[in-house]
Amino acid sequence: MDEVIRFAHYALNVTAFPQSEERRDEREKMVRDQIERRGITNPRVLAAMKTVPRHVFVPSDRQDEAYADRPLPIGAGQTISQPYMVAYMADVAGVEPGMRVMEIGAGCGYQAAVLAAMGAEVFALEIVHELANRAFPLLSSFELADLHYHEADGSHGWPAAAPYDAIIFSCAAPSVPDAVFEQLAVDGRLIAPVNADSGDHQTIHRWHKAADGTLHQEKLISVRFVPMTGAIEK
Repeated sequence: MDEVIRFAHYALNVTAFPQSEERRDEREKMVRDQIERRGITNPRVLAAMKTVPRHVFVPSDRQDEAYADRPLPIGAGQTISQPYMVAYMADVAGVEPGMRVMEIGAGCGYQAAVLAAMGAEVFALEIVHELANRAFPLLSSFELADLHYHEADGSHGWPAAAPYDAIIFSCAAPSVPDAVFEQLAVDGRLIAPVNADSGDHQTIHRWHKAADGTLHQEKLISVRFVPMTGAIEK
């Protein structure tokens, strides 16, 4: 799928989502119990999580579980991340309105929609055709702030649109490709779950690019994400 979605700027505008009033009570409870109670206070993150209708991003037979505190299967062996993890990634990336953000492993498009609702210009990449084929028409039905969704191998990033103020991996990688680091802007942050030396668990790492191009790395929390596929596997 080579199409790219582009929208005018409607950051945090409830009317951007036709389903924004559906199951609002469930979303507000999700934010209160799962996100705020775990320490996330960023008002843009909380508002976006309350606004974006998570249930429309999951298969119809799992919609009753959409606001539960866990990831859910979305087909092709992939999952939609736990709500808290979606909020956490946006928070630690320091996403603000007007930023250019690349997401690698966009899947069903939920994280991308949350980032766009926060006012960022989002460039989302997904390698699995089945997922991209479903996400594209769904995201096209929203009026989001500059959201670009592309079916491609995230191992190479999206160089034509670089540099990015933030880069988020929504899949676990053995390491971050040099080509992706090169697309991070000065003072930008890259967030990625990186595989541990053994086992199925990973640790989220955050890199900050200094003015001289030096990358400063820190480890954040232990997580479990689906593995990244594509050229990085080789």
